[in-house]
Amino acid sequence: MSSLSRGRILTLAGAGLLAGCSGGSSGSSVAVGSKDFTEELILGEMYAQLLEHGGLHVTRKLNLGGTQVAMAALRRGDIDLYPEYTGTALITVLKAPPQGDAAAIYAKVKGAYARDFALTWLQPAPMNDTQALATTQETAHKYNLRSLSDLSRAAPKLRLGAIPEFTKREDGLPGLQRVYGGFEFAQVRLFDIGLKYEALVRGQVDVVVAFGTDGQIVADKLVIFADDKHFWPAYQVAPVVRAATLTRLPQIATILNGLAPLLTDDAMRSLNFAVDGKKDEPGDVARDFLTAHKLL
Repeated sequence: MSSLSRGRILTLAGAGLLAGCSGGSSGSSVAVGSKDFTEELILGEMYAQLLEHGGLHVTRKLNLGGTQVAMAALRRGDIDLYPEYTGTALITVLKAPPQGDAAAIYAKVKGAYARDFALTWLQPAPMNDTQALATTQETAHKYNLRSLSDLSRAAPKLRLGAIPEFTKREDGLPGLQRVYGGFEFAQVRLFDIGLKYEALVRGQVDVVVAFGTDGQIVADKLVIFADDKHFWPAYQVAPVVRAATLTRLPQIATILNGLAPLLTDDAMRSLNFAVDGKKDEPGDVARDFLTAHKLL
């Protein structure tokens, strides 16, 4: 997840999606949390279903809120684990600069979380839910655009569709202008995060702010610009677990690490689109994926 506010909040009601917090787990029970957007709900359900299949009693505390809320619940022991992103941990939690390759970022957050918070990062997925900029295939072909460097030079001919924070934050447009130069768009139009892809497809803008595993990338066959100067850090996802919980239930690591290699960019985009585009339930989407890969 990006350090910008995702805004992709999916309001879900029903059994098992609990926004409140209660006491920690004991015995063979484990409380699984998540943040409050589609991808986190799917991942939280995957973790919960895998642990249930492994014989543990799971309490779902999904849809908790943003990073600070989920992290506070984990540190208090109200939940035992939740999906977190390496880039988010680096920038939002550790307040470190967004630099280093994916492996270096993972090593940094894993070490700091163990030392400072008694929390353990399990194996990260290959998926990268990084910030990005996207366009249609037609626009990319017309202007011969492949990378952010290409886009920085072509920006005066193009209209950008963005969310408000992107135009102000150092890891948004100001940072791109500093690192790449250029990026002086002909027009910048601000949209609610749920409307920006529609604006792109309808031709109201030429480029939009995106996230690497958004379902609309697959659905609309969009082009993601290569970050050729590595401006944005990697946002790999992994379960973050209380060390005390792993001491009590060490099998959690084996169970959840088996999922990580399957969560590629393409897989996660398809899963997200199943919920956001097709309006399937996160629990059903998670179950179908795990069953197809013979994990359930």
